[in-house]
Amino acid sequence: MADVLSRKETHSPRATFYTSIYPRKKLLSAVFVLLFTVMMLYLLNTLVASSSVIRPLIVQASSDFISSGIATSAASSPFTLYTLTSENISATFIPYGARLTSLLVLNRSGTDQDIVVGYDDPAQYAADSATNHTYFGTMVGRYGNRIKNGTFTLDGKTFEIPANENNGADTLHGGRIGYDQRNWTVTSQSDTSITFTLFDDAFEGFPGSVITHATYALSSAISGRRGERNPRLTVRTVSIALDQATPIMLVPHFYWNLGAFTTPTVLDDQTLWMPYSKRYVEVDDILVPTGALGTVASRPVLDFTSPKTIGRDLQGATDLCGHGCTGYDTSFILDRPHGTGAEAMNFPVLSLWSTTTGIRMDVSTNQQGLQIYSCNGQNGTIPVKASQTQRNSDVYGGGAKFIEQHGCVVVETQGWIDGVNHPEWGNSQYWIYSPKTGPAVNHATYDFSII
Repeated sequence: MADVLSRKETHSPRATFYTSIYPRKKLLSAVFVLLFTVMMLYLLNTLVASSSVIRPLIVQASSDFISSGIATSAASSPFTLYTLTSENISATFIPYGARLTSLLVLNRSGTDQDIVVGYDDPAQYAADSATNHTYFGTMVGRYGNRIKNGTFTLDGKTFEIPANENNGADTLHGGRIGYDQRNWTVTSQSDTSITFTLFDDAFEGFPGSVITHATYALSSAISGRRGERNPRLTVRTVSIALDQATPIMLVPHFYWNLGAFTTPTVLDDQTLWMPYSKRYVEVDDILVPTGALGTVASRPVLDFTSPKTIGRDLQGATDLCGHGCTGYDTSFILDRPHGTGAEAMNFPVLSLWSTTTGIRMDVSTNQQGLQIYSCNGQNGTIPVKASQTQRNSDVYGGGAKFIEQHGCVVVETQGWIDGVNHPEWGNSQYWIYSPKTGPAVNHATYDFSII
């Protein structure tokens, strides 16, 4: 894990050179090295001030230097908690995976409830990566979800990415060490927003270098059925391909429980509505796309175009989340209304609400799809955050103590999965980027209200 969270520093070859030439003049050599270092720092500072591209790279290098152990501080830790607050909403983040660790909003009784799944102890996320690897609350990339056989062809050249799932049959969420296991650098922070930056120097065999800024912001906005002003979380990633054409599809990977674990599962408590998701990407037994696109009209168990509880048709969802699995792990396609634009964000594409807490979430995004995962892989071995169970002390039975199967739901704003291997779909402009194109932008808002 140490090689993931930090990088080893090497002695300066220039310093070694001068010391070897003047072995008897160590003091003179040290003075020369000091002067040279000061000069280089001055030049770097000049470059930082004059270049918006170079600045993030130097910031990342500085962060790596600090985390290497040569210099340490509380702020250098990938597990340092950063808290944002706005009216009736509060959230915490850590640099490890540019990760959301808690999100507090009011329930119908006016009490704060934490509605995201995760850990109270930030260091536990690294332990999770080494064991369960749940991807709780993180930003996944460079290319989220699955890539068949861990390979793709771009401009006539075939690239191989580490196939980290199903015995080498596919790559999941960017490879063995994806963006979720990287120590991002905090490059901007205020009371209501924070930006994490990551320089990806051809990680995991992807072509070329990519720099990404992931910004989280809290605010209030007019939303809800009555047009009232409600708390909002805004999530935006901007990824720039610096030198080569490459696939890019970052995905916010948030696990939600709007009931805040007042009940063991989300099945009967939480209602899901995706009015524009009339199609979905068909997959095989290991959830890799076949290339076919299905309709929810022909598979009613997947039809959430009208509101229904997540568990209403669950028994009919056998094999939808893999062979022998019952639940949802489905890539839905967003077919927005004609005339609104393929990336329109001025209306929700997904709504989710809890009967017990009354908390409702409306999601708007510029993405082409939504992945819905009903936490089928949870088995009651991971405890609910102690901070969450404490808030449920007045609930009958004290609420859930462990994250049970179907005890949460993941909502991922993303493109069509494995699109890099399906140019026949005709929408490669949404996941192939180069220095000649604009940046890859994933933009989503999460509005919270009371039903």
